[in-house]
Amino acid sequence: MHKLGPGYVPEVDTVDEHAWYRILQEFNDASIYQTFAAGVASCSRRNLSHLILKNDGEIVAAAQARITRLPLIKVGTATIESGPLWKRSARETTPESFRQVVRALRNEYVCKRGLGLRLFPRIYNDDDPRLGTVLREEGFSLIPKAVCNRTIVMDLTPTLDQLYEGLGRNWKKNLKLANKGRLELIEGTGEDLFEAFLGIYKEMVSRKKFVSFADISKFREVQTRLPENFKMIIMLAKSDEGLCAGLICPAMGKSAINLFGATGNIGKKSHGSYFLQWKLIEKLKELGISTYDLDGIDPVANPGTYKFKKDLGGANGREVYRLGRFDSHPGPVSCACINLGDGIKAIQRYFKQYVGEFRLESTGAKG
Repeated sequence: MHKLGPGYVPEVDTVDEHAWYRILQEFNDASIYQTFAAGVASCSRRNLSHLILKNDGEIVAAAQARITRLPLIKVGTATIESGPLWKRSARETTPESFRQVVRALRNEYVCKRGLGLRLFPRIYNDDDPRLGTVLREEGFSLIPKAVCNRTIVMDLTPTLDQLYEGLGRNWKKNLKLANKGRLELIEGTGEDLFEAFLGIYKEMVSRKKFVSFADISKFREVQTRLPENFKMIIMLAKSDEGLCAGLICPAMGKSAINLFGATGNIGKKSHGSYFLQWKLIEKLKELGISTYDLDGIDPVANPGTYKFKKDLGGANGREVYRLGRFDSHPGPVSCACINLGDGIKAIQRYFKQYVGEFRLESTGAKG
């Protein structure tokens, strides 16, 4: 256990759901994955833990952890997805702030509780290199076999005219075609729109015959639980023939994520996805969002989607990868047991998701 710097004091499990949302509003790096709703959708309420770090009485960092334990043996993990949060809106952030919250988390979950601690921080390979060094110095190891997703992050700080000029030439062409089609925009946050999106998503899954490992049903539950000002943006495009495309985008703090996008069977000829992405960018600009994570690229396995996202980011996008997963364990036995449990869960998750997509394809969705 390492002593925190002068003035830093952690508080653990002292906030309720409403207080946690008030805290999230104070951070530029707030994320859908750190919301109370996302936590409850992944585990029971009693298995959520919240750590708040204060410096001279002011909150400077925070994290929500999901606690899981292997049955029969006293081994478990605390998982922090897309965290910790340390970029406070009204405060200058430094690697030292990051160091202190990482240290506080390890002190609480590894040293005090004897759990393995798993961090998926929002760090890209072109961020401050000192952040990775901090994690190593504080007792964390980068897991090389964990998925390090490549993505494109789009800078939304330029004007709309500048963002348009930065689009790829082919992307501009398709956006013009979409606008000529007089598509109707349907926007909101309600359950009815989520259900309508599922209908479009089902068509895409059936047409492309792929298995998605993002559990869309979990995010429907998340949307239901989120407070109104945290709900994900849902946009649908409607042509004369019906709904043709849709997207779901959480936007919190200063960033947004392209969480789900789908084009229906009539969507390709209407260019509905181009129409929606541009409407979303307009919306994100209104909300003061400064970065848009297009959430995953694979030029080899999915070249079409890669081209779409690359041209959308255009001159204002940068290709990066997330550094991935960092683990810290109280000892080698805990590490071995947790890795074994991970393997079993991965197999279970694969078959569960495969069955879920098969049912979605076979039975369809309401809407």
